[in-house]
Amino acid sequence: MPIPLSVLDLAPVARGQSVGDSIAASVALAQRAEEAGYRRVWYAEHHNMPSIASSATSVLVAHVAAHTRTIRLGAGGVMLPNHSPLTIAEQFGTLASVHPGRIDLGLGRAPGSDQNTMYALRRDAASAERFPQDVLELQGYLTGHSRVPGVQAVPGRGTNVPLYVLGSSMFGASLAAALGLPYAFASHFAPQMLEPAVAAYRRDFHPSEQLDAPYVIAGVNAIAADTAEDARTALQATRHRLAVGLFGQGRDLGDEEAELLLSSGAGRHVDTMLTHTAAGTPDDVREQLTAFARLADADELIVAHQAPTAEARLRSVTLVAEAMAAVPAA
Repeated sequence: MPIPLSVLDLAPVARGQSVGDSIAASVALAQRAEEAGYRRVWYAEHHNMPSIASSATSVLVAHVAAHTRTIRLGAGGVMLPNHSPLTIAEQFGTLASVHPGRIDLGLGRAPGSDQNTMYALRRDAASAERFPQDVLELQGYLTGHSRVPGVQAVPGRGTNVPLYVLGSSMFGASLAAALGLPYAFASHFAPQMLEPAVAAYRRDFHPSEQLDAPYVIAGVNAIAADTAEDARTALQATRHRLAVGLFGQGRDLGDEEAELLLSSGAGRHVDTMLTHTAAGTPDDVREQLTAFARLADADELIVAHQAPTAEARLRSVTLVAEAMAAVPAA
């Protein structure tokens, strides 16, 4: 059967758009993904980024879940060092109680922010070192086997919200393998360690109560359009947006200034981030995604639809699903 598809949505806020508009677009995207047969939609925690509206991840999941019926929803991911495990267990336990069987919890250890934002979050600079212990503490709350005497997550206890380890390095691969958890690799923006990390995860995996065999979700960008020219235009707009977001120092730059950034070192950085990008007509995208799935040794693809407008992202969601449904069974 065709490889399962999911969606990674950063709730992008386009130039001239309000956060409310962005969140409405995320609801529409999840609804379209549900109609098209995608398995899940995940939202990533980022802070102090004017172009991303998914910072309050659990709140966004709750809103989208209330406007969809069957698709799984979750974090891709919550940056656990920014939070206490009990707080996240209560938040996602609440979600799972309201929407049983539909909630995922992906966990990362990166700050998702800069140094000043880390201070504003009251994040301990050493908290990332406690990530493995925090994952286990969180798991204990959700399974009803708390590791903290006398403390239970209510809601949360016994909901068994499935955990996923997110990563872009050998650390995440090793942790996911040791704990027997699914592993989601951030190859949609950090492609360098994809193959060795997945290989190490599969080699070292230890079965657990949640998972009896390794399971890999690989991130990939996609821009599917009705014509190759439309896809090329959308891809260039995506390169502009990334260059301005990463290197524009908070300024609202136009296309000419974005091109100047891309002609410098910013262009090399952006293009490295977009290494694993399927762009073109549905036939082009099917061929590229199928090749990527083999390269990543993936059990599932989570697709970041990178087209610059909400309408183009909706179209890409539909075209990718239709194209990949035509892939013959392995």
